[in-house]
Amino acid sequence: MNGGMSGGGDSDRDLDLIHLQVMWNRLVAVVEEQAQTLIRTAFSPAVREAGDISAGVFDPAGRMIAQAVTGTPGHINSMALSVGHFLRRYPIETMQAGDVFLTNDPWISSGHLFDFTVVTPAVCDGRVVALFACTAHVVDIGGIGFSAEGRQVFEEGLCIPIMPLARAGRFNDSLMDIVAANVREPTQVTGDLYSLAACNEIGCRRLDEMMREFRLDGLETLADRVIDQSRQAMLEQIRKLPFGTYCHAMTVDGYEEPVEIKAALTISERGIHVDYDGTSPVSNYGINVPLCYTEAYTGFGVRCIVGPDVVNNAGSLSTVTVSAPEGSIVNAPRPCAVTARQTVGQMLPDVMFGCLHQAVEGGVMAEGAGSLWGLPMFGGHGHGKAGGADDRSQPFTVMTILAGGTGARPGKDGLAATAFPSRVRCIPLEITETVAPVVFWRKELTPDSGGEGQYRGGLGQSLEVGTVDGTSFTMSAASCDRVIHPARGRDGGQPGVTGNYGLVSGAAFAGKGRHPVPAGERLYLNLPGGGGFGDPRRRDPGSVAEDLRHGLVSPEAAVERYGVVLTADGGVDREATRALRKT
Repeated sequence: MNGGMSGGGDSDRDLDLIHLQVMWNRLVAVVEEQAQTLIRTAFSPAVREAGDISAGVFDPAGRMIAQAVTGTPGHINSMALSVGHFLRRYPIETMQAGDVFLTNDPWISSGHLFDFTVVTPAVCDGRVVALFACTAHVVDIGGIGFSAEGRQVFEEGLCIPIMPLARAGRFNDSLMDIVAANVREPTQVTGDLYSLAACNEIGCRRLDEMMREFRLDGLETLADRVIDQSRQAMLEQIRKLPFGTYCHAMTVDGYEEPVEIKAALTISERGIHVDYDGTSPVSNYGINVPLCYTEAYTGFGVRCIVGPDVVNNAGSLSTVTVSAPEGSIVNAPRPCAVTARQTVGQMLPDVMFGCLHQAVEGGVMAEGAGSLWGLPMFGGHGHGKAGGADDRSQPFTVMTILAGGTGARPGKDGLAATAFPSRVRCIPLEITETVAPVVFWRKELTPDSGGEGQYRGGLGQSLEVGTVDGTSFTMSAASCDRVIHPARGRDGGQPGVTGNYGLVSGAAFAGKGRHPVPAGERLYLNLPGGGGFGDPRRRDPGSVAEDLRHGLVSPEAAVERYGVVLTADGGVDREATRALRKT
């Protein structure tokens, strides 16, 4: 039989709803163990601590059946498209047990060279029955490092086309040697490549156990049913919305000049289509976005609001389509520089929210900080004073992940210091201090950084960092956005506070370049807050008093921005508050 359960009977009848649900749950467990294997064996903190990964299982045609819950939308949704590229390069009939393929090509992986996608065929009884894929962000890929200063992708590091990482169980040692010779942290990077292969191998083993337990000789019927039901479920949710075209625009900092993102979202019987016509052209620097990453975060932004409970696979993803003019910053052609593609790409869900706010009853959340602030730091030769005065410092390359506040939601405050839409976890400072000679002297939420509203925007955070021995180092502000253009509020809510960064001694840094931190100096960072939702004068006075007790708002903001008068013991003076709010 082709993809059914052995033991006789028509496969469609055998695969009833109960069996379907049980096997679906088991498949999700398989891919989640696949993802956890990657996290538990990875070398890089971005993978091990932040979960900057994806994992999933595909049918032999390259359709994603299931994804792990762990992972980021940029990786997951890009990976869903990338497996087709692997199959065009290495057709399914040429694959065998023990094969592992990989690439970090930004246009067919997940948008920049730091992300490796690895694909492994799952072989059962001599036949390829599925493909496991995973993606992870490595700490370094050579070139200029994690920086937006590149002018072409060739400057940004080592690009590996789709090729075998292993054939019939034998690793490609030459490839591993080339990678190790081109990166600053060879142990971490090559270790992560082995981890990627190991996580797919675990997926193959667990799928083999599942298929034997359920007496399956293929996944085609299960895949067809799950993908078709997911597509239909998503279309049902889309058809509940008022049909039409909804337009929205957002301005973000960009690099050499601001970037205008324009979107027209059309809801119809056939699904949702998003067109980015009118968006700014490509930048001369590395903030450009390959179309695969644009599609990933556009689809995620829509799915946050429409059909969030529908499983994410090839079926549900097919209901949201994207177009963007080639040469626009959200459809950057090769060889544009793309290292910091998340700076613009992670703003796209907020643009989708602006469109859907016009169509969804009750509205959607306000704008947030958007792009996470990755903080790459470099030490050693070339990162000290001219003439090598700081060559005594320890060479290191490390990146920690920081997040600002999310936008307020209809009925709820925004979340403080939360990576949205990327969903990665902020790397604990203790981990960064363990793997690199740096010290974080301060980390705290920034009062009044969340936009005022009936529901307050999420707060940003403030940090201070230097090296252990006070030697100089370099930081790269590759993805520091919302420094000029704040996250806007919704329905009367106020914008969040913009971010800023510089030297504790007083010098402020501007732009997304690489900034030297001289010996004896420390770096400060203040991350942006999210926008508020609704009129601040309608915020519950008790909530304002609670915010004040927790240090989230200042006494001045409570009075001037929220119109709340507090008593000496921190309670609400109801009569004075009513009078003030009438003025």
